[in-house]
Formats: sequence, C-alpha cells, structure tokens
Amino acid sequence: MTAVTPPPETLRAPLVVEFPFTRSLGPVQSAFLTGLRERTVLGVRTEAGEVLVPPVEYDPATAAELHELVEVAPTGTVTTWAWNPEPRRGQPLATPFAWVLVRLDGAATALLHALDAPGPEAVRTGLRVRIRWAAERSGAITDIACFEPYESTGEREPAPHDGRFEDPVTGIVAPARLDYTYSPGRAQTRYLHGLAERRTVGERCPSCAKVYVPPRGACPTCGVATTDQVEVGPRGTVTTFCIVNIKAAHTANLDLEVPYVYAHIALDGAGLALHGRIAGIPYDEVRMGLRVEPVWSEGGRYPDHYRPTGEPDADYDTYKELL
Repeated sequence: MTAVTPPPETLRAPLVVEFPFTRSLGPVQSAFLTGLRERTVLGVRTEAGEVLVPPVEYDPATAAELHELVEVAPTGTVTTWAWNPEPRRGQPLATPFAWVLVRLDGAATALLHALDAPGPEAVRTGLRVRIRWAAERSGAITDIACFEPYESTGEREPAPHDGRFEDPVTGIVAPARLDYTYSPGRAQTRYLHGLAERRTVGERCPSCAKVYVPPRGACPTCGVATTDQVEVGPRGTVTTFCIVNIKAAHTANLDLEVPYVYAHIALDGAGLALHGRIAGIPYDEVRMGLRVEPVWSEGGRYPDHYRPTGEPDADYDTYKELL
C-alpha cells in the first residue's frame, strides 16, 4: 500500500494595499473643493437646466463641457441611507453613524456623506439635514465633517457663482487603502511551502504541457486542472527587465538604492516568466538572455534577488516565446 501525503494546510494572511493617489483638478472641481474650504457648496448647471452636486465637468447626457457654476444651500433631504454600526479607520465619524445620500436644496442629484445620528431609528428617507462644517478646512470633501438633522422645510433656489476664490485648490492627494485576508489557494500554498524549502515548484498542464510558475491550479489556456507538480530552476534566463530610478513607497524602509533592476526571469523548465530583482551586477550591464540564479537571505522564505551565474547568455530563440 502506498502512503498518501495529505495536502498542506491552505495559507491565509492579512494583506493591506495602500497608496496615495495624486491628481490635478480642472476648473470645476477646483472651484467645488475651494468652495468647501470657504463653507460654500457649488454645483454646475447642465444643458437641461439641472444642477449637479458634486459637479462634473462634462454633461452626463450630452457630453458637453459644463462651466456654469451655482451655489446651493447647505441644507437638504435624505434620499436613501444605510446604518454603519462599526466605523472603520479613516471614516468620517468614530461612533456609529448613517451613510446617507443627501439632495441639497437647489440640486438635482445627491451627495454621499455621513449623518451623525444617535441610532438607526433616528434616520429616515425624507429627513431634513444640514452640513456640519469641519473646524479646520483645507479644500477637500472632508471639509464637510458630516450632516446633522435640521428642522427646516424651506428650500433655497441656486444662485449664480463665478467660482472665484483666493488661493484656489489645484490638486489633491487621496489615500487609497484596502484591507483584506488573502488566501493563495491549494496550488500556490504548495508553491509557497516549496519556496520555504528553497525549491521552486510549478504545475504542468496535462493538455498543453506548459509548466506554470507560480502555479494557478488550472491552465488559463486549456481550462483544465493542473495537478502534476514539477520542480523548475533554480537557474533561469532574464527575458525582459526595467531599471527602477524612483524609490517606491513599499521600498522606503528597505536597503534598496536606486537605480536597481527588476526583471522577468524564465526559470529552467518553466513555461512562463516570473519577476525578481537582479543584483550582483551593475544595473547598466543587465541584459536580455542573462543567466541568473537565486540568492536566499538567511531565514528567507523566498529569493531575495537573482545574480548572474557566469554562464554564457542564453540564445534568443530559447526564450523568445516567454517575453
């Protein structure tokens, strides 16, 4: 009887994707955000006469450029809502609140923001609310701290506004962050366990015979499961590469001096290339066809980088299908 080795436990790990998104502003968005800094809410009038808040620079119905700015009231009506019992980091309020769509008086569209309310029983469609301004404002949507209930029935008509303010906001930096739990699945779990043993293990498609590294559990070309494990490498060939001249945020705390090289590396026996950093050679001497091998840091679970093996460069015909 042949002993069957049980598959390794599927790995899971928390993962955070975070980066700052920097963008410049056109005249309409600039006026809108600068207006918030000055406690003024601006919308834009469409060709059909509707006022859009937040404003856009092109008519969503006709694609015509929009530039007629109008001021709307800081009061409005809740059109729909959802209760948030557990606020997360970076959300407008630290205590439970409602996400609401508010149609400000004079506007035809609704603005999404937070409503400060004692509980879901205090929120309803049709509730009258007003803006609570932040104590310190910089020209961002967060200049609206939140909405709060407000007993008022009168609606103010939008008034023309030239959109001119001193020291206008011309650009913003919006932080983007995604927190989630990543599970690589059975195929990549085996691959990661192999790396911990300083082995690179891929999976071969039973139909086209291509060896995928890292394995995906199925062949994306043939659509069949890949269960035949194949050890590849450890040496490989540089197929393409780029020279990095700007230190990225994720390398800020690492000892990586720019410029450095990241490359696609076709490991011997693999049917596609993976990427890795090239070191042990001046950056301007890295080239297509360079033969490389992995360098493992002490206690590392994956190669720290790849270095030249000293072998002659690979012939182009041996890796041209892996570019």
